[in-house]
Amino acid sequence: MNIAVIGLGSMGKRRIRLLEQYIKNETEESTTWQIVGIDATSSRCKECEEGYSIITYHSLEEALTLEVIDCAVVSTSPHTHAKIIKECLEKNIHVFTEINLISEGYDENIKLAKEKERILFLSSTFMYRKEMEYIKKTVQESSFAGMYRYHIGQYLPEWHPWESYKSFFVGRKDTNGCREIFAIELPWIVDTFGEIKSVYSVHRKVSNLEIDYDDSYQVLIEHVSGVVGNISVDVVTPKAGRDLEVWSEGFYIAWKGTPDTLIRFDNRDRTIEEIFLYQNVEHTEGYNQFVVENAYYDELVNFIHCVEKREQPKYSFEKDREILAWIDEIEK
Repeated sequence: MNIAVIGLGSMGKRRIRLLEQYIKNETEESTTWQIVGIDATSSRCKECEEGYSIITYHSLEEALTLEVIDCAVVSTSPHTHAKIIKECLEKNIHVFTEINLISEGYDENIKLAKEKERILFLSSTFMYRKEMEYIKKTVQESSFAGMYRYHIGQYLPEWHPWESYKSFFVGRKDTNGCREIFAIELPWIVDTFGEIKSVYSVHRKVSNLEIDYDDSYQVLIEHVSGVVGNISVDVVTPKAGRDLEVWSEGFYIAWKGTPDTLIRFDNRDRTIEEIFLYQNVEHTEGYNQFVVENAYYDELVNFIHCVEKREQPKYSFEKDREILAWIDEIEK
């Protein structure tokens, strides 16, 4: 199988690294796998050629003159995704894409993927976090009908400390940092607590950041299931992290964003129990401690298995279209 990683920035490099891990650990030596990189920036191509010993090209069109490409991982800025996805599908290439943040081209590309019988796979990394899987299972087993409170924040200049926040997509209004947080979190929240019935949002800009969008949100969400949640999202807090509490009568779960901070109230002996779900936690230097590599790896495996017709995807463009519509409502 030949896989092209399109976009060789920090996320593209992560995908290459994880694909190499998959090929090394989970494929037979008799099978042939190849990763190629695609990026219009020569310096990024050079970094990946030297760092990962892969062949790189400056465009998909150039790559296809020399390579047979079965799958593409689209890791460019979100506002470029729709055009690249369409180009890949037209060339009969299965597509894995990072989160899009805008629904441009969704209807066309969903239809095209079906016509071409290609996998159109959308990243939703937190759907693969073991903590989220545990919370979902516990909530659903208990017929939960309570409430939750969740704060997610990180100071925008510290997202990519190696570059200006004004030079990558979170600096744009249509793909802004708060919108990305909502797009990361709402899929697993809806998967856990049920479809959204209504939202009420208060938001404003409270920082001196050079951005043209609101940087702080308080959102009240009512789910069809009766669960009610309050989500606080911002890109100004100096203390990066996540802080979640879920409760009802005799039920309590809390999580602070890292694998070692999940706790649950044990109603049998009225004590707090620590829950640890990982045998091995993968973390990359340069990222905050709540960025765990395991889930990024697991969703790539899910994509490969979908291509091989061994699994179904956990998330979809159809579901994401609904989530993005709710984010639009939150941003009004």
